[in-house]
Amino acid sequence: MQPGTIDPRVYARRWKTLAVLALSLVIIGLDNTILNVALPTLQKEFDASSSTLQWMVDSYLLVFAGLLLVFGTLGDRLGRKLALQAGVTVFGLASLGALIADSAGEVILIRALMGVGAALIMPATLSIIANVFPPDERGKAIGIWAALAAIGIGLGPLAGGLLIEWFDWSAVFLVNVPVALVAVLLGLRLVPESRDPKPGSFDVAGAALSTAGFSVLVYAVIEAPEQGWGSGPILAQLTAAVALLAAFVWWERRTSQPMLDLGFFRNARFSVGTLAVSVAFFSLLGGIFALTQYLQFAHGYSAIEAGAVMAPLALGLIMGAGSSGRAVERIGIAPVVAAGLTGLAIVMATTQLWDADTSVYALLAWVFFLALSMGWVMAPATEAVVSAVPAAKSGVASAMNTVARMVSGALGVAVVGSLVNSLYANDVAPALSGLPAPAREAAGESIGAANAIAGQLSPEAGSTLLASASGAFVDAMATGLMVAAALSAAAALLVARVLSRRPVERVPQPQASMESGVTIETAVASGH
Repeated sequence: MQPGTIDPRVYARRWKTLAVLALSLVIIGLDNTILNVALPTLQKEFDASSSTLQWMVDSYLLVFAGLLLVFGTLGDRLGRKLALQAGVTVFGLASLGALIADSAGEVILIRALMGVGAALIMPATLSIIANVFPPDERGKAIGIWAALAAIGIGLGPLAGGLLIEWFDWSAVFLVNVPVALVAVLLGLRLVPESRDPKPGSFDVAGAALSTAGFSVLVYAVIEAPEQGWGSGPILAQLTAAVALLAAFVWWERRTSQPMLDLGFFRNARFSVGTLAVSVAFFSLLGGIFALTQYLQFAHGYSAIEAGAVMAPLALGLIMGAGSSGRAVERIGIAPVVAAGLTGLAIVMATTQLWDADTSVYALLAWVFFLALSMGWVMAPATEAVVSAVPAAKSGVASAMNTVARMVSGALGVAVVGSLVNSLYANDVAPALSGLPAPAREAAGESIGAANAIAGQLSPEAGSTLLASASGAFVDAMATGLMVAAALSAAAALLVARVLSRRPVERVPQPQASMESGVTIETAVASGH
């Protein structure tokens, strides 16, 4: 039923607004996965080192995670539609930069600018949903939002493979431009403006501490696999990140007008919901990182073939997010999220049964059920987080939730990647004893390098090296993903034990206003 506190014009076009928000997220989803299959091409194009390739991917993540909390706050203060439109515009214009980029450094800069746009887009989308949908429709809206936004994540690898096959490397950037243009034009008419009517003074110190703390943390996580988790620089960076974030918490607890109300975390729906999504992203991105290497190097698939195997990500995420809403109505949020996390744990653990020739049908099923389980976590846990805070503060709350997901995703790639690389190096070492020292060192660092070296050897020697490297990588991957499986299982137990199974008790209260001055109904949790 339409609540009287929502502008009738806004309420009437709420589903069209949701479609624009989902379209805006498609480019973010694409950019999370599309570049991975283009890395070999970029390496040849720019003669890039492995570290340079890593930063082509991670400069986006570093800026995205570092700015999310500040931009979510600014969206609440200055206008969420303004933040969304600005973010999509920045993202599209940065993507156009691929037409003139002629060095690896310029590609890294383009990715960083895209991260700025993404940090404006992501918190704005969820906070707009919180302000245009009444409480009884918000869970369904977030489920649809999650399902449609998942299309980009799932289709990224396949789209990247096709674009690289048909065009040059710049196509993986330029594909964002028409999507961004359509999103901006539709958003002008279909997305209403909303903002926090009483934002108070801007927390400059909190903004500086949070940006610095999350940026240093993500930087350390990104660099740790190459420099070593116990190396001096990484330990120093992790210490600095902890100190900065501790100072941020200290300041937010004492300032009269904090950027982030830490009281949100006392609500189990907010804190446990954020934890559930974070663990899911740790597992998902860690799994995709390992799977991409497995498909192209251990299994020998081309970029297009690897993308096709990963295509069920989109279907699984859509079906999972879509069906989770109906499941929540029947049995509650906690059982659904716990079931999704349990599914992730089981799927990750089945890699123990893989070898270098695992059937493509088994791989397709693995990808699908991984995504299906993820969908059962992402939509209901996100709805729990959003429903736990007043709509006027939805931007900063959404940003905090997304920061946790981004940091967890980066940590998943780093931890799983470090563990896989370390175990691979130990397992493959005996098979490399006959190679010259430089080749032996390179082949021991990564399966990709082992594949390149095998191509320079005689057919018999190359086949032997490939078989040894593939076997070592599969064993290492299975062990690495068991870490993600164990973490997902532990989170499932915590969710089942702590997260309230009862429906959220919502009460209407004026928390945000549209440009027309009409109050928006909001939802708050009952205080668990």
